[in-house]
Amino acid sequence: MFTIGIDVHYRTSNVCILDARGKRIKEARVKSSQLVDFLQKQPAPRQICYEASLGYGACYDRLAPLAERVAVAHPGQLRLIFRSKRKNDRVDARKLAMLLFMDEVPTIYVPSIDYRTWRKLIEMRERRVADRTRTKNRLRGLLRGHGVAAPNRIHLWTRKGLAWLREVTLPTPDAGLERDLLLDDLARQNATLERVEDRLKEIADSHPGVHLLRTIPGVGIRTAEAVMAYIADPKRFRRSRQVGCYFGLVPCQDQSADRDRLGHITREGPGTVRRLLVEASWQAIRRDARVRSFFERVHRNDPRRKKIALVATAHYLVRCMHAMLSTGECWRETEPVNQAAA
Repeated sequence: MFTIGIDVHYRTSNVCILDARGKRIKEARVKSSQLVDFLQKQPAPRQICYEASLGYGACYDRLAPLAERVAVAHPGQLRLIFRSKRKNDRVDARKLAMLLFMDEVPTIYVPSIDYRTWRKLIEMRERRVADRTRTKNRLRGLLRGHGVAAPNRIHLWTRKGLAWLREVTLPTPDAGLERDLLLDDLARQNATLERVEDRLKEIADSHPGVHLLRTIPGVGIRTAEAVMAYIADPKRFRRSRQVGCYFGLVPCQDQSADRDRLGHITREGPGTVRRLLVEASWQAIRRDARVRSFFERVHRNDPRRKKIALVATAHYLVRCMHAMLSTGECWRETEPVNQAAA
């Protein structure tokens, strides 16, 4: 088995090839556009390793047919292994090849292109929502800055409220121009967000895992699709507890001898899913007796432990989600509750 380490970049890539005994037999610098052709000419069978970066999924799709194994290295964990004073692309390719030869590569999971594009859409929706929120805040700031208050019983973001915003008199033409531009931005953002959400709904409606997760009281379509998109294959986690580590919901730990200190959660993995899980946890606490009992057990009637209990509940919820996806079993309610999803 020949071992190949590749330091991949957009324009050029460095390649290091080891033989079956771990001896370097070839090093080269090739154009990234010609990388596949170069590797096809190398001796087989092969195993390949490269570091995850932007476009790691597309790179994996190109390299997978060329090797018996393609290992994508976790960049954060690689830095802990190779914190070196001397770092360049050629040395990095050597290190990746040697790590793979010793079978010590900290790998990441590479989902299929369908799941990768699904995740991109979910993150795109998050950015669109954040952009729209900033635009709304600017409009509120504009009104308050000029001492203009909306009439009672008018919500600014309804049709009636937006019509009022269009017609309201501001003290200067410049303020009116700013108002008009912000309203145009808001209309465009609403339109693009609607397109993204329509596509996300199509994907969610066709995915059985999303329907399964939505049987949990308080879990709506946004939370279910995000968890499903990032878990992708439940079998890649040997235990449900590993899902909490993946989403960064477990505490940092500093253990030495008889001292064991737990800190804040690690916050690794996708922040979007963490935020949605916390929001869904609030709803599940209100709607399901089992979740509420777990929250109260961690809370201990101590106001200082409210956030700790909420995050612990989100951790509990995502473990339950993984178990449901693994077994195909729906959520079992302990008492009749309102099933409307948040």
